[in-house]
Amino acid sequence: MNVNALLQKNTPIIADGAMGTLLQKACAERKIAYTLPEQLNFIAPEIVMAVHEGYARAGSDFVAANTFGANSYKLSPLGMDLEQTIKAALEIARNAVFPLNKDILVALDCTTLGQLMAPLGTMTFEAAYDEYKRIFTIAERFGADFILLATMTDLLEVKAAILAAKENTYLPIFVTMTFEPNGRTFTGCLPEAFAMTATGLGADAIGVNCSLGPVELRAVVEKILAFTHLPVIVKPNAGLPDPATGIFSLNEADFARDTALFYERGARILGGCCGTSPAYISALVDELSQKKAVYPVEHKRVSAICSAENVVVIDAPRIIGERINPTGKPLMKAALREGDMSFLQKQAVEQFNDGAEILDVNVGLPGIDEVAAMVSAIRHIQQVTPAPLQIDSVNSAVLSASLRVYNGKPLVNSVNGDDKSLFTILPIVKKYGAAVLGLTLDEEHGVPKTAEERLSIAEKILSACRKHGIPDEDVYIDCLTLTVASDQESARETLKAVRLIKEMLGLKTVLGVSNISFGLPNRELLNSTFLTLALQSGLDLPIMNPSSAAMTGAVRGYRVLAGFDDKAGEYIAGYSGAESIAKTAVLGSNMTLEYALENALTTDAVRVTRELLRTAAPVDIIDNQLVPSLDRTGAAYENGRLYLPQLIARADTASACFAVIKEKIAAGSDSGESVGKGDIVLATVKGDIHDIGKNIVKALLESYGYHVIDLGRDCPAETIAEAVRKHDIRLVGLSALMTTTLSAMEAAIRLLKTQSPNCRIMVGGAVLTESYARSIGADWYSKNANGAVEYARKVFL
Repeated sequence: MNVNALLQKNTPIIADGAMGTLLQKACAERKIAYTLPEQLNFIAPEIVMAVHEGYARAGSDFVAANTFGANSYKLSPLGMDLEQTIKAALEIARNAVFPLNKDILVALDCTTLGQLMAPLGTMTFEAAYDEYKRIFTIAERFGADFILLATMTDLLEVKAAILAAKENTYLPIFVTMTFEPNGRTFTGCLPEAFAMTATGLGADAIGVNCSLGPVELRAVVEKILAFTHLPVIVKPNAGLPDPATGIFSLNEADFARDTALFYERGARILGGCCGTSPAYISALVDELSQKKAVYPVEHKRVSAICSAENVVVIDAPRIIGERINPTGKPLMKAALREGDMSFLQKQAVEQFNDGAEILDVNVGLPGIDEVAAMVSAIRHIQQVTPAPLQIDSVNSAVLSASLRVYNGKPLVNSVNGDDKSLFTILPIVKKYGAAVLGLTLDEEHGVPKTAEERLSIAEKILSACRKHGIPDEDVYIDCLTLTVASDQESARETLKAVRLIKEMLGLKTVLGVSNISFGLPNRELLNSTFLTLALQSGLDLPIMNPSSAAMTGAVRGYRVLAGFDDKAGEYIAGYSGAESIAKTAVLGSNMTLEYALENALTTDAVRVTRELLRTAAPVDIIDNQLVPSLDRTGAAYENGRLYLPQLIARADTASACFAVIKEKIAAGSDSGESVGKGDIVLATVKGDIHDIGKNIVKALLESYGYHVIDLGRDCPAETIAEAVRKHDIRLVGLSALMTTTLSAMEAAIRLLKTQSPNCRIMVGGAVLTESYARSIGADWYSKNANGAVEYARKVFL
C-alpha cells in the first residue's frame, strides 16, 4: 500500500499513539539512561521495536519512526549522526511492522527544530528550510513512505518544512500543529490560518496533535474542517494530566469514545498522543467500527486571507489600507532608498489602529532592489501588526521571494488580462497558496470603457486561474476606478462592472476608491460618496486610506445598515476608543514612548527615549513609562489579548530603550544612578538541549532591566553552581522540557541549596507542575515568562 491508496480508504485511517512515554517507562524498568529517545535506536532497539509492534497489532495503518527529535540541532551536541539515526529508526519500524502486516506504512516523524523562528528567535527561514531539506531527503533515501510533521507551533516553520518537502522530495507530507486551551498555538497561530496556509502550500493531510484531550480539541478541529478540503488528522492526548501526579484523565474506553466522534464530524485520520498506548488505539479501532463517517466533508467555499494570528474572511466589506506605497510620497521614497523599514512599520500600525483589516504593501521604486525591499518590508510589517497583507507587485521575482517568506496566506496584487501576466504570475500564486487580484485591463485595450468589456476580461482571468488550480474563492477582481475629472461616465461603468462580476461570476470585488477624485477639490467628500455607491453595488474590498474618518465611517455604517455587523458590534468597537492607545496619527515629534513601546516601533522608541533623557532622569523613564508599558503587555498576554510574537517584539523594543539608558549612565551624565535591577542566572539543565522557553524568559527579564547570565543548554549542575558563586547570584532560573532530565534539575537544585543557600531558584518547563517543582526543592514554579518576572520582582525588592 502507498499513501494515495491509504487516503482513498472508505474506512477510518488509524494512526499510532504515544512513543516517548512508552519508551520512558520501558527504560525506567530496565534502568537505561538516555538524553534523546533517538539514542535508543542504537542502545536499545528492541524497546523501540516493541512499541511499533504494539501499535501494529492494535490496528494502526501507519507507525511513526523514532525520529521525532532527529535534526542536527538536537543530535550534534550529543555526537550523533543525522543520517545514521534516521536510517536506523526507519529500519527498526519496518522490521517491526512488516512481518505483521506488509500494508502498514512507516512515516518519518519530525517536529520543530527546537529554536524560535525569527523574529521571535534566531532561526532564519532559510536555515529552517535547509535543515528540513536535509532531513527529508535522507528519509526519502532510506525508504520512508511519507513525512509526519507533528507538534508544530510556528506557522512560518511549518511553511519552511512543507516547501522543503515539496521542492526536494516526492514524499507526501502530513502536518499537525499543537494548540493551547485558548485555541491558538504557543506562538499565537489560529487553526483557520494553519488550515488555509498548509492547504494552499500542498500538504497532503493536516490536523492536530498533543497538548489537549479530545473534548478540549473539538472547537479547534471544527475550525480546521471548515477551512480545508484535505484529510484531517486528530491525535489527542489521553485527556488532561493531573497537576500533582501527571496521570492523564481518560482511560482507554473514554478516550476511544470521545476521539471517535471526530470521524462523524469529518476527520479521516485518528490516533493518540501523550498518555496513550496500543490499548488506547485498539479501543479506538473498536469504537470506530460502530461509527458512520460523513467523509468527504462538504467544503463550503470561503474567501479569506490571513496572517498567522489573524484571519480576515471576506463575508462583508473589508478595508484594505493603501498608504504603504511610495507613489507621491517623498518620505516613503526616502525611507525605501535608505532601507528604513521603521517608516513602513509606523504606516502599518497606524492604518491597522484606524480600521484597516488588510494592508497593501507596494515598494516599487526605481533605483532600489525591489526584491530585497519587499522581503524586508513583509518581515518588518509582520513584526508589528497581525493584519494580513496584499503584496502589490507585478514583478515575478518580487512575488516569488516575498510569498516564500510571508507568514500566512496573502493576497497578490496583481495580474491582468494579458496572457503573459496570467501565465507568469499565476503559477507563483498557486505554488505558495495565495489569493490573487485580477485587474480588468489588458495590453491591447488598456482599461475598457464598458462594464461588459471588463466582465469579459474578468472571465478570462477566472478561466486561467481555474486552469492553474486556483479555486474561485481565491480570485478577486478589480473593476478599476478612473478619475471622474476626465470622464464622468467611467464611474457609472465601474459600478456596473462591480454588479456584473458579482452577479455573473460570483467573485469578490476590489476597487482603489481614491482614484475617483484625482484632480478635483475636496477629495474626501467625493471619495466617500463614491465608496458608498460602490458598496451598494457589491464592492467587497475598498482600497483606501483608513485614516480618513469619512471613508472608514462609510464602510462601518454600511456594514451596520446592510446587516453584516450583527448588533452593530464592530461599529461600536470602532468608535469606543478602548484598547488601542491612539487612533490618530502620531508620526514624527508627536510620537509618545508609550505608543512606540506598545506597537513595537523600536526605532521610534529609541529616538523618543533619547529625547526624554534630555530632561528626565533614567529611573523616572524606567519606572513611569517602560515598566508600566511592559506590565500592560504582560497582562494582555496573560488575558489572551496578544500573543508570543507581540510579547517578544515589545520586550525587544523595551530592551533597546534600556540599552540607550545604560549608555547615558555609562557616559557619566548621571553618575551614581543605577539602572540595573539585578543579576540572574538562567540555564537549561544537563541532558536537555531544548532552550526555547529559557530564551523567552531571558528576553522578557532583560526588557525589564535585569542582567541575565545565560549558561545555555545541557548545563551541568557544577557549572550552574560555579556561576552563582562567582557572580554572587540571588536568583537562578532552571528549565527542562523532557521528563528524563528532571533528575538533573533536582540534582542542580540540591547542589545550589548546599553551596549557595541564600540563592533563590525558579523553575519552568512543559513537563513540570507546581507541586513537582516544590517537591524537588524549587522556590518558585513559573508557568510562563511573566511568572519569572513576577518572582524576580519579589527577590529583588
